[in-house]
Amino acid sequence: MESRLEQQPVNYKISCTGLSKSFGNNNNKVDVLATMDLHVKENEFLVILGPGQSGKSTLFRIMAGMETPSTGTVTIDGKKVTGPGPEIGFVFQRYTLFPWKTVLGNVEMGPKLRGLAKNERREVAQHYIDLVGLKGFENHYPHQLSGGMKQRVSIARAYANNPKIMLLDEPFGQLDAQTRILMEQETIRIWEAEKRTVCFVTNNIEEAVYLGDRIVTLDGKLPGKLSHVYEVDLPRPRDFTDLEFLKLRQKITDESQLVL
Repeated sequence: MESRLEQQPVNYKISCTGLSKSFGNNNNKVDVLATMDLHVKENEFLVILGPGQSGKSTLFRIMAGMETPSTGTVTIDGKKVTGPGPEIGFVFQRYTLFPWKTVLGNVEMGPKLRGLAKNERREVAQHYIDLVGLKGFENHYPHQLSGGMKQRVSIARAYANNPKIMLLDEPFGQLDAQTRILMEQETIRIWEAEKRTVCFVTNNIEEAVYLGDRIVTLDGKLPGKLSHVYEVDLPRPRDFTDLEFLKLRQKITDESQLVL
């Protein structure tokens, strides 16, 4: 069986080189991503920050192998991505749970499809249900859960596949402000407990500064272009009222097309 990954020189966990994306052709052509290079380190928490219609989700879909770039390549551990694979876990903005399955049934789906025995996949699923703080809700169905709890299930389900990389595409965009802050805190707790390389898309500056080791901003008009890169040298856990936090937040605000 042909591998979905082709051998390339290893430099970063993820390398996007000469990447661009256009849809349509001739008079109907829409350029979504301008040519860009983006590299992500092992276990880094990278945040991609940009307004709507800046190509963020398209970039993520290309990184996950769900879209084919018009030019350029994506590599993971030096191997070219040519399609979706188990090395990447993806969490979407909209809840993508199976409504007819319980929390446990949703989380164990990936291990089940991989052929793990029932007792083994239950053990894996329970570990991640506990990790995201849903112990006691194993037999609840999605309609019985709040929005924040549904995203916890989505995160647990992605982790249960044991991916090398987690891609989170504006996962908290539908949550109220208080729940969003709680989920940001939980995301860092989970990441610190089980380190993975994480790429996180958002249009929220405070969220980006709170979460990221590094922030990459995209310009606000199509085609999306890499604009600025910010190294976030702030200790964790981070405080939204800390002076250095506020300075970086203001700097990004001044240099981007985003508003607080």
